[in-house]
Amino acid sequence: MRVALGIEYSGEKYCGWQRQSHSPSVQENLDNVLANIADQPIKTFCAGRTDTGVHATGQVIHFDIDKQRPMTAWLRGANNQLPRDIAVKWAVEVNGEFHARFSATKRSYRYIIYNNETPTAIYAGKVTWHRRSLDLNAMQCGANHLIGKNDFSSFRASSCQANTPIRDVTELKLSQKGKFIFMDITANAFLHHMVRNIVGSLLQVGEGRNSPEFIKQTLQELDRTKAPDTAKPDGLYLVNVTYPGEYGLPEQVVRPFA
Repeated sequence: MRVALGIEYSGEKYCGWQRQSHSPSVQENLDNVLANIADQPIKTFCAGRTDTGVHATGQVIHFDIDKQRPMTAWLRGANNQLPRDIAVKWAVEVNGEFHARFSATKRSYRYIIYNNETPTAIYAGKVTWHRRSLDLNAMQCGANHLIGKNDFSSFRASSCQANTPIRDVTELKLSQKGKFIFMDITANAFLHHMVRNIVGSLLQVGEGRNSPEFIKQTLQELDRTKAPDTAKPDGLYLVNVTYPGEYGLPEQVVRPFA
């Protein structure tokens, strides 16, 4: 029996999604709780391996079990045992061909910037504070150069293990609500640190330190050393993963601060 779950979590206290020997992870917590319910060892597979400090409102995972369990067991049972910063949002039985990572056709992230002279204490760890004033229009003009199918080597972490740097970005939109600036981005898949590296470059454009054309030039360089520093993980959320309708998964896009 294969089960898919929709997962939400705050990444502040974790080394990321993937189980690590040196510090707690989201996967470790889920595997342990699900194993208690299944009465057997559980290994979960996720749609996107988020990094240290990165959050998710739309993560999708799957796992296999030998025994039948009602879907309510994974929903209520898991939420009764998980720490308060990890929650199961839905549970669906899927066929054996489904894979949380390889069956996905698109992934969407939201990055949140708190653009104010002083930091926020209430949202600390949930948004990225940026002191200098940002020009949203300039940032959008720069972002437009990244839409489409491109080689994103300039926005790829040196530790990235992806087989190809080619990614197809279908949406990259910036918006603002009061002091909060949002970057919503959708692609078929993402490289390691790709979203945060894009944000780091757009911040320089927003400050006026570089023109929107700088983003196009950086993309064409195919060289990570030509791009600015990686933005912090605090404001990054995995908000949705899209699958073919044949799997029957709910699509519940939750964009924080919307």
